Amino acid sequence: MAEAPKPTSRLERRKTRTRQALIDAARTFLARQGMAEVSIQELTEAADVGFGSFYNHFGSKDELFHAAIADVLEEHGQLLDELTADIEDPAEVFAASVRLTGRLVDTHPQIARVLTRTGLPYLDSDKGLAPRALRDIRRAMDAGRFRLGNPYVALAGAGGSLLGFLQLWLEHPDLVDEGSADELAEQLLRMYGMSHQEAHTIAHRPLPARPPRGDV
Repeated sequence: MAEAPKPTSRLERRKTRTRQALIDAARTFLARQGMAEVSIQELTEAADVGFGSFYNHFGSKDELFHAAIADVLEEHGQLLDELTADIEDPAEVFAASVRLTGRLVDTHPQIARVLTRTGLPYLDSDKGLAPRALRDIRRAMDAGRFRLGNPYVALAGAGGSLLGFLQLWLEHPDLVDEGSADELAEQLLRMYGMSHQEAHTIAHRPLPARPPRGDV
């Protein structure tokens, strides 16, 4: 019989809470203003933890911000996995992920702001949308759904388009809406070799239940 895991100690739980509080504070600053001109003092005050405890968890401010970005990417990736788990067609999974990501401005504005401020260096990250989109692109190619040469070029096209779309919605919400996210997905599907009619059909199918709004 396998031995039951030992319960986490009170000290370990407190350290975990402190680390997450610092990450949450960094996420707030990333969404609001990026990494520039934020002091460790400001971060610890926002997290409501002692200044001296910072270096028990992170070696530098940059290390904290990278942990916060990884946290955002993983939250985004898990959200997409949960919402697309029951979709079998890899092309539809890809389209749904694009449509859901495009809606982040409305559903998870903090994630949308962090992605637009820090997104380009993380288009090849092993967390978040990038690895999932690459997986779905490859599966759709193998299934004959996408007619592409290099899946990484397709990933770059999708990632850059999404970042541009999120930036447009954040800065000019009067110009785009949820339907525009569907239009973007349709355009990408057509770019990947689908007919106009099939791309339109897939990009306008009912989405899985919308996630609750996240932090602003």
